[in-house]
Amino acid sequence: MKNFFISIVDSILFNLPKAIFFDKLSGLINFYRAHRRMPRKNQPLINNIFFQIKTSNEIINPVRVFTSDKYFVKTFISATVGEKYNVPTIAVLESNEQIDSFKFPDSCCIKPTHASGRYIIRHKNSPINLDEIKSWLKINYHQESRERNYKDLIPKIIIEPLIFDSKNIQDYKFFCNKGLPKFIQVDSNRSNGHTRCFYTLDWIKLDFTLAYPMTQFEVPKPECLDEMIDISKKISKFFSCVRVDFYTDGVNCFVGEITHCPESSNGRFIPPESEFQASQIFLS
Repeated sequence: MKNFFISIVDSILFNLPKAIFFDKLSGLINFYRAHRRMPRKNQPLINNIFFQIKTSNEIINPVRVFTSDKYFVKTFISATVGEKYNVPTIAVLESNEQIDSFKFPDSCCIKPTHASGRYIIRHKNSPINLDEIKSWLKINYHQESRERNYKDLIPKIIIEPLIFDSKNIQDYKFFCNKGLPKFIQVDSNRSNGHTRCFYTLDWIKLDFTLAYPMTQFEVPKPECLDEMIDISKKISKFFSCVRVDFYTDGVNCFVGEITHCPESSNGRFIPPESEFQASQIFLS
């Protein structure tokens, strides 16, 4: 009965009109469901801060909108830190006909440019579901997340090579405030048993995680850590608060994307009280 009620609520929220008032209403309800509190402006917590960005006109700053597109963001990265930090682009597809006629590389990464959380990793000519890829062109991520920076993005599919020839690359994500990186999220095993942990800029492991179980092993300090910190500074100076996401093999690094509202401000810290600790670091 509880699951049925939740599904009804989810359906109502999803089908609310796509307008600023309803975006904020949906955001408030989902924020309360996630955190069991309201996002008060005078309460300096990291999820509150990103909620205010998500529901204010800051989220539709043209630079935020432009860099929300996983293809267009490469132009921004090239202009701010250099083309060498971009993951190469093999192709960009904009229609079912282009998807049907395209010869996908034997190994590649396939993802929509206008949404989050969807991707296909292809290895050694493994089968791919073209219907799934075509369905991505119909995604309205603004309606899913109520993040208005996605509202006017044109649906596209981007194909990229597999970086570092890895099946399961660790992601390094730098939370930045006022042009300064504050702490680092590291995601491991995203394809199988996703875990997450956080490190200081001095590479000291923090005793909390966000939305996923904590990684139990120690992640080696990347040799290119200082380089990623420097790149994060150069990119994040254009935004009040933002997350800069990297792929690295520990020596070389690429900027994967720029995330304007991590977890859509609904990510739960584990343990819950650790959001205060994360927020103190973020605002320091």
